Amino acid sequence: MANSFVKDEIIKIVGIKKYYKVGNQIVKALDGVDLAIGKNEYVAIMGPSGSGKSTLMNILGCLDSPTDGLYVLNGTDVSKMDDNQLAEVRNNEIGFIFQSFNLLPRYTALDNVALPLIYSGKGKTERERRAKESLSNVDLEDRMHHRPNELSGGQRQRVAVARALVNNPAIILADEPTGNLDSKTSIDIMKLFEEIYSRGNTIIVVTHEEDIAKHARRVVRLRDGLVESDEINNNPIHYS
Repeated sequence: MANSFVKDEIIKIVGIKKYYKVGNQIVKALDGVDLAIGKNEYVAIMGPSGSGKSTLMNILGCLDSPTDGLYVLNGTDVSKMDDNQLAEVRNNEIGFIFQSFNLLPRYTALDNVALPLIYSGKGKTERERRAKESLSNVDLEDRMHHRPNELSGGQRQRVAVARALVNNPAIILADEPTGNLDSKTSIDIMKLFEEIYSRGNTIIVVTHEEDIAKHARRVVRLRDGLVESDEINNNPIHYS
């Protein structure tokens, strides 16, 4: 059931199931998940290995389709879309941030950030303007023409954040965004997430780290393919 504290829903999933056949057995990765997320929420999704959080992330990110259930994203039912339709939704509605950064090694920071705009059909001048603006928003104006191997881990993740934001997506979906970063750099990235959230973005962070989840305003915990708890964090970590 959708939570009463959710207003102005941007994500609504009802009865979401994802079953896999492994040999002669059926694995129930998700077994009837209900979840609603509102605009400008900051949500952490947690759970032990095998809880279903990665499967849920893939469905929320339109990287996979559910076996059964309803998924409405920003007013559109994406549950039954084909691969091409899902690709379009991914590019226009979702900004992804991954643990491994997923940057193209031969491309500059500017070119990496501009990639989603190519798929959106934007012209070269528009792509460059928006990519530069997005990199400026993560304080990387002076690294625009550097390739990933010329950047630190934190800078690479900032490039990934800039790329996620460049299309003005409805939601930012981050999968273990600090998993490959040291403690100090992790704090810097979480400060950046705080800034993004304060600008009105919806952020969903999938993590197994309690310290990262403490930044979110709401924590959803999964276990055995179901929502175990869904609670407001009344005392999130803030950085001055």
